[in-house]
Amino acid sequence: MSDLKIRNATVDDAAALLKIYAHYVENTAITFEWTTPTLEEFQSRIAATLENFPYIVAELDGKVIGYAYAGKFVGREAYKISAELTIYLDKNCRGQGIGRKLYTELERRLKDSGVKNLYACIGYPEIEDEFLTLASVKFHERLGFKICGKFTECGCKFNRRYSMVWMEKILRT
Repeated sequence: MSDLKIRNATVDDAAALLKIYAHYVENTAITFEWTTPTLEEFQSRIAATLENFPYIVAELDGKVIGYAYAGKFVGREAYKISAELTIYLDKNCRGQGIGRKLYTELERRLKDSGVKNLYACIGYPEIEDEFLTLASVKFHERLGFKICGKFTECGCKFNRRYSMVWMEKILRT
């Protein structure tokens, strides 16, 4: 993993990032999105995020293998000290510490910009199945996040109902 490089994302990364994301849309309930966005829509999402928040990618030997970004936590000015985080890794690159490295860098950048509270919205299975496990919750817990809220069976994908949890990490200065 010594050749792992973390860098700023650009709109030109959209095709590679969308390829990673499409797997999760089409095969999992990790995202509650039902349809894979078009390349143009994904480019637009990246551009909008980059206007105000960090969006970073992990590259290994020149290939994009994961990404993470931050966004607004609620839309009011009072919440500007908080950010919602998102991360996706190539399905073949999970469990290798890449997610931790991406989140550590994202957290550093957000802390440097004055963000104090980090949040993650995560699909939560009441019973794990082939579409959704507790892996994301456990990943966030290892990084110091704690569950701070739960919405019971609020989403439906693949004809199954799933809950959603919010996880929180308070950055100390």
